[in-house]
Amino acid sequence: MEPPVNLSVKNVPEHIVRRLRQKAERNHRSLQGELIAIVEAAVAGEERPGPAEVLAEVRRMKLATPREAARIVRADRGRR
Repeated sequence: MEPPVNLSVKNVPEHIVRRLRQKAERNHRSLQGELIAIVEAAVAGEERPGPAEVLAEVRRMKLATPREAARIVRADRGRR
């Protein structure tokens, strides 16, 4: 396990700090605990899939050639 890292957020407007403190109090956390919970929620589910998960998805999609994969990627980009 990696050691914790100190982060700093500067120049936060007072109205945001006030709302964070209220939220922390409602959740029975310190301000720091609330910020950690918010950051954890923001990055939850963003872990990149490993090779086994990618292979399983490729098989699920029944991709047979790189051209098919490229077509799907292009279509996905076009929807953004």
